[in-house]
Amino acid sequence: IGRVAPQDVTVLIRGESGTGKELIARAIYQHSPRANKPFLAVNCAAIPDALLESELFGHEKGSFTGADRQRIGKFEQSSGGTIFLDEVGDMSPLVQGKLLRLLQEQRFERVGGNQTIQTDVRIIAATHRDLEAMSNAGTFRADLYYRLNGFTITVPPLRDRGDDIVLLLERFFSLYARQLHKEVQGISPDALKLMIEYPWPGNVREMQSAV
Repeated sequence: IGRVAPQDVTVLIRGESGTGKELIARAIYQHSPRANKPFLAVNCAAIPDALLESELFGHEKGSFTGADRQRIGKFEQSSGGTIFLDEVGDMSPLVQGKLLRLLQEQRFERVGGNQTIQTDVRIIAATHRDLEAMSNAGTFRADLYYRLNGFTITVPPLRDRGDDIVLLLERFFSLYARQLHKEVQGISPDALKLMIEYPWPGNVREMQSAV
């Protein structure tokens, strides 16, 4: 994070769900020259294909049923700043094509529009999918994968992070003890042993919920 944050390059964060990929994206942004400009996060898996294009690029009034006014998309809103595209492997081929052009030229058109809009945005993407296998299978554009993969940060699953488990537990216990007004002094040795030995398939997010 420290090495790549000051460089204005695209970053791809890889790792299982719940490992803290958005936290890493925010750390990159906060230590970058763009830290005083907007940071916007978009979960590509949570937005239907038909709406994701409009969410990212905006749309013109009347461009589709229900488009009763112009909408400014995330790439326009975050100009000068950083956009975090979570679960980028879930993008439809249409949105992949528009994203590739944006990465190459920093230009795009709103849905239903013909005016070319110039932007200046740093893209940080994240995925738990195997993008190489997807590009070989033809479900993810290889040229887009190479563009996104400017610098890769791989986040190991919690079960492979050794003493990080203890540090994270201490952090969450301290945080939630304050929030819930509980006089919790710490974790008993037996409980700590169980938590260290448990494989945490949901990673840090699961641990946070358990605490």
